[in-house]
Amino acid sequence: MGALVFLCMSLTPSLLPRTGLTQGLISGITAAFGYGVGVVAAAAWRAIVDRDARPARRRSWLVLGGVTLVTFVAATAYGRYWQARIRELMDAPADSVLSVVVVPMVAGGVFVLLIALSRAVRRLYLWIALLLDRWIGARAARAVGWTVVVAGTALLLNGVVVDQLVAAADKAFSVRNDRTDEGVVAPTTAERSGGPGSLISWESLGREGRTFVGTGPAADEIAAFTGAPALQPVRAYAGLDSALTAELRARLAVDDLARAGGLDRGVLAVVTTTGSGWVDPGAVDSVEYLAGGDSAAVAIQYSYLPSFVSYLVDSDRAREAGRELFDAVYERWNRLPLDDRPRLVVVGESLGSFGAETAFSGEHDLRNRTGGAVFAGPPEFNTLYREFVSDRDEGSPEIEPEYRDGRTVRFTDDPGQDVAPTAEPWGGSRVLYLLHPSDPVVWWTPELMYARPTWLEEHRGDDVVEAMRWIPFVTFWQVTADLPFATNVPDGHGHVYASQYVDAWAHVLQPPDWDAERAEQLRDLLEAGT
Repeated sequence: MGALVFLCMSLTPSLLPRTGLTQGLISGITAAFGYGVGVVAAAAWRAIVDRDARPARRRSWLVLGGVTLVTFVAATAYGRYWQARIRELMDAPADSVLSVVVVPMVAGGVFVLLIALSRAVRRLYLWIALLLDRWIGARAARAVGWTVVVAGTALLLNGVVVDQLVAAADKAFSVRNDRTDEGVVAPTTAERSGGPGSLISWESLGREGRTFVGTGPAADEIAAFTGAPALQPVRAYAGLDSALTAELRARLAVDDLARAGGLDRGVLAVVTTTGSGWVDPGAVDSVEYLAGGDSAAVAIQYSYLPSFVSYLVDSDRAREAGRELFDAVYERWNRLPLDDRPRLVVVGESLGSFGAETAFSGEHDLRNRTGGAVFAGPPEFNTLYREFVSDRDEGSPEIEPEYRDGRTVRFTDDPGQDVAPTAEPWGGSRVLYLLHPSDPVVWWTPELMYARPTWLEEHRGDDVVEAMRWIPFVTFWQVTADLPFATNVPDGHGHVYASQYVDAWAHVLQPPDWDAERAEQLRDLLEAGT
């Protein structure tokens, strides 16, 4: 009964649409947890009434089978309806009818596997207790046996399984790092790392670094959009193979930035990458178009792992990379004459926003040491983001908070509109956070296991179904399963912020003669380029 109840609850909606495979994994894990809850509840009840377990009668199994069939069919029907509503809200393609078959098959396999593993651990505990019973009392043997099994399993998972999986993933993705994406070629201009005269070799940049410096708008493309002469934007990048440590990579990247003339440009963007070194093209392309090519961008790589894996295991390296890069840039920038410094801005997406934040102590530090910032899809554990949201102005919701009347820091899920609070001045350096109500990276936290989050007590966002509810344990696994697929949704939902950078940077940089028509043209241009 416990497995059945939790199985049905697993079909309730979360933030993103699910495939049949994803739903099957969620349902299998959740049903196994429900089974465990049922076993514990039954054992507790038998202890209270002081009786032994007894086998269920055939009629009881028939009743359970009938109830299971009816409730699972009903839950599946509601689940498909909710999934269709989520896809409708996000303009996502419809799900395959085959998922009706895939879900129970995958869920059943996962459920059986987890129950088998659990029973194997229990047998191990009983065997150890039986051995110890020869030398110590039965109660002590059971207590020691249980402690040994639980501690041993935890140590095995944390110290061996997880570490080995991370090491294997790191090795596998390091091979991927050596590849070059189709259509990406070495720069032929001196304004790019890996190009003529660069201090950094093309081979050492890594896959994402080569994509970063080998793509982007050229001067003639920018001029065609602006209708005025344009410069070739500067892009500097150091990969993991460019130098041994984050500090050395940061200094090397800044040296190459200076060599390429990046410190002589009007806008200088410090970019903290995601784990694999990826930079969202829209985050930098938008700056280059808005600045008429009079811009420079600098970034470094700190991991081989893709974003969703780095998000869970690479936060320390992201912190180090963000701090080292900004400090290296700021040290060089601070030596320039006051009237001859580029406008220093900061950008980071996902784990990159976490790394970028770590260079600053708070709102005033961001205001005093930058000319603006855009942070997209900030993880829940971002220090400054969490501080701003927790200390938000009274009455403002968590999905769209207001902090200190928006004097420096503001939040939006749609930068194409005016950013609240619209009646308050937004002077000096502008810091803008982009966060979608349906972005699992923003809302995921282990506390979802046992605590109702504030954002599910408030009105749901525009792309989140009203039917979503917090259920202990269940919601945690649902949002966890959303993480790897957070970018597999249309732009403007989940963890996809590509075209929204145009309006975000327009708010921060405030280019002259900018209007909605120009913004629409640039968004179309960037979308066509991708």
